[in-house]
Amino acid sequence: MTDKPFTLTDLKRILVEAAGADETTQPDDILDTTFALLGYESLALLETGGCIEREYGISLDDDTLTDALTPRELIDTVNERLAAARVA
Repeated sequence: MTDKPFTLTDLKRILVEAAGADETTQPDDILDTTFALLGYESLALLETGGCIEREYGISLDDDTLTDALTPRELIDTVNERLAAARVA
């Protein structure tokens, strides 16, 4: 676990690792663009969630991952889980 917040840069890196995304074709301002419009299917998001769990030592259930429609929503959720883990 880390004391740093989870950022869009972190998410983009993990999407490249987990889903094979091409980071050079992603615009910088994707925070409020749906994952569907960005071309990510639920399986890619589940893989991404698994990478986040392993790297950051938190738990993200499948519903959390499918309910996060945009990068901003997923980043906020990850940061909430990180904050809760620090307190525990």
